[in-house]
Amino acid sequence: MNHKLLKREILHKGVVFDLFVDHIEYPSGNGSVREVAQHPGGAVVVPVFENGDVLMIQQFRYPIGKVIYELPAGKRDPDEDPELCARRELEEETGYKAEQLDKLTAFYTTPGFCTEKLYIYLATGLRELTSGQQLEEGEESIKVEKIPLRKALDMAASEEIVDGKTIVGLFLADMKKR
Repeated sequence: MNHKLLKREILHKGVVFDLFVDHIEYPSGNGSVREVAQHPGGAVVVPVFENGDVLMIQQFRYPIGKVIYELPAGKRDPDEDPELCARRELEEETGYKAEQLDKLTAFYTTPGFCTEKLYIYLATGLRELTSGQQLEEGEESIKVEKIPLRKALDMAASEEIVDGKTIVGLFLADMKKR
């Protein structure tokens, strides 16, 4: 560690994340301030059908004020296994169940200020559930769409898909499928 924590101020205890201001000291003796968003992390699913289509969702994202293409994903419950989170989110958001989940990677989304770590899984052996989607309040506008993986990759390259976790998941799934 290249610093010493002198004081932590809790600015906000939230539903999705907590905000802290840390006052630190470097080995040189100089001080600094770090603002940290503490997030429990989540899981992302790349559902790929046998024909190569990817099951994606379109969802309104309040912070940016628009509907965007994404892979199914969600926040982990405290101490929840990432794979269980991935299975839950796939079923809730798409109405599909995966026979097989294979971990592709895990990464920190914005390590400069946030602790959020996402686990990305490739889902295969997909079958539609008779119960359909089990959307939470605020997710009622989610639309599910099958898109050929090659087209989804092109959409990411042309900025039609702008969600970071989705871009990472699509490219890793493509690498795995080759």
